[in-house]
Amino acid sequence: MTVRVAAVGYLNARPLWDKVPVAMPEASLSLASPREVARQLAEDEADVALMPVAAAAAFGDVEMVPGIAIGARGPVRSVVIVSQEPIASLSEIALDLSSRTSVVLGRLLLRRLGTAPKFLGMEPGEIASQVAGSRGALIIGDAALALENKFPHVLDLGQAWFEWTGLPFVFAAWCAREGRIDRAQASLLARAKELGLEERGRLAAEYAQASGLDAASLQSYLHQSIRYDLGDAERAGLERFFLEANRENLLPRAKVRLVGDASAQVAVPEAIDSLLSRASQGERLSAAEGERLFTEASLHEVGAAADAVRARKHPEGVVTYIVDRNINYTNVCTTSCRFCAFYRPVGHAEGYVLSREVLAEKMQEVVDAGGVQILLQGGLNPNLRIEWYEDLFRWMKQTFPLGLHALSPEEIIHIGEIENLPVETVLSRLHAAGLDSVPGGGAEILVDRVRKVIAKTKCRSEAWLSVMRVAHRLGLRSSATMMYGTTDTPRDRMLHLLKLRELQDETGGFTAFFCWDYQHEQGTHILPSQTGTEHYLRMQAVARLMFDNVDHVGASWVTQGPDVGQVALRFGADDFGSVMFEENVVSSAGTTFRIDAAAIEGRIREAGFRPARRNVKYDWLTVPE
Repeated sequence: MTVRVAAVGYLNARPLWDKVPVAMPEASLSLASPREVARQLAEDEADVALMPVAAAAAFGDVEMVPGIAIGARGPVRSVVIVSQEPIASLSEIALDLSSRTSVVLGRLLLRRLGTAPKFLGMEPGEIASQVAGSRGALIIGDAALALENKFPHVLDLGQAWFEWTGLPFVFAAWCAREGRIDRAQASLLARAKELGLEERGRLAAEYAQASGLDAASLQSYLHQSIRYDLGDAERAGLERFFLEANRENLLPRAKVRLVGDASAQVAVPEAIDSLLSRASQGERLSAAEGERLFTEASLHEVGAAADAVRARKHPEGVVTYIVDRNINYTNVCTTSCRFCAFYRPVGHAEGYVLSREVLAEKMQEVVDAGGVQILLQGGLNPNLRIEWYEDLFRWMKQTFPLGLHALSPEEIIHIGEIENLPVETVLSRLHAAGLDSVPGGGAEILVDRVRKVIAKTKCRSEAWLSVMRVAHRLGLRSSATMMYGTTDTPRDRMLHLLKLRELQDETGGFTAFFCWDYQHEQGTHILPSQTGTEHYLRMQAVARLMFDNVDHVGASWVTQGPDVGQVALRFGADDFGSVMFEENVVSSAGTTFRIDAAAIEGRIREAGFRPARRNVKYDWLTVPE
């Protein structure tokens, strides 16, 4: 049987995978960035992956191949923070997002220096150009080697770790989901390492010729700077890293577990009560731990733990809601999502674009009711250009005193594609025209296998996250969402939460999280999986436990009904969502619930809380009563 092997393409990793085809003829080898390799393992596109150890901790059910790693005992040279000014004085740091390990280690070391700069996640090609003044950059891998001696101030993360702990640091290791590879296959990877280390001279020479870098320097890098062992000292360093990162709530609790380790195989899993206790106190959970809570904890227990988190984060006993209106400005869409009954293809007789007269009537009703915001979303209509949106936004903001929470990431990407503009330019122009914040629509499940099934032409998960990253960088806040219950599994949902949580670590730009189940009714074209009231309450509660870094969780009464929405306030939610003047997407599938502000406040009081109106930033607009 073919073993799917994924590995990082950097020079420092090459000695470990270069001879995999020789040592493991049955293997299929693919190369990618550290982040992509970790995603492949998590989403079952690889059986074993040479990937960042921080990602392994976040997943939680990963074993490492013994004896093999990419690490350093002192200067590593290829994981550095660089700047024009002293590191401790930096106000911003551009982050190379390729490796979660480097990002977490960088945060730990900067905190030890007593500095807390703002972090700006960027793609590797953008990083070096961002270094100026009080903005530095975390640069990793081959790009760091190309920039050696180019900046006056450098913090080598390997050296800084060794000076702090006296221990080696492990950046990456061969990792596999539990039971995916055995000792024999681990031995073949060890053989590939032996053969690869013998080729370091050749590998350095080839890279020197291709890159123009000094061959002797690269020889030294592969022979002295990078260490390829995972022995007792390296294991101790890795355990210390996991401990320090968990103390700072940057990673879940993690232990080094090795393929074929008999003691680990007979270890008793942590009791559910213990997991719930840690989560309710705000400790970060892994994806595997979240999955265990979803599948093993009783509904009452997981709800009580989520309620404890809600009470700890919001001890004042207030539940908020917003008076706004969801306006779907067009139903014309080219995506053809199988779960959507709302859209119409281009040229369909029932396709529409709302006129300004209709929009004005709808918005005036919101103003008359004391509303504060319009949630504006629609389909991907190729006939609407960016100037149309700019003109519309300017008119809306000049005519009505309402906030504009508009355009999902999918719509932003669509506008960029038809205009041949980068996402940042699209968002900057729309922001200047009046866009105040970005809704979290179109996330569905941020696992590409699922997205390809339910909406083949929809953007991939990383593209959705990238739009939110850019929006947050520009100062636009956003919500985070999840629609589950199509072809997704509990594991997929936890990976979705993990991706949102990691982006929140980076940007802090998500105000709140909302989830709901797939509404399988008339007009939809895919069967449901786990849906219904119990699954909804369980999913919301687990999300509240997983999101240690997101302040607010909203009850989705629009899909579940006001009764369930009220119960959801005891399953981790501290917000009752929106007064719905209208809703078209969910109701197109047959689900229709309506409730006004007075009824919302009554539901909140009946549940034992004090209601308060809010805006999109969750500022209270009324005094809680």
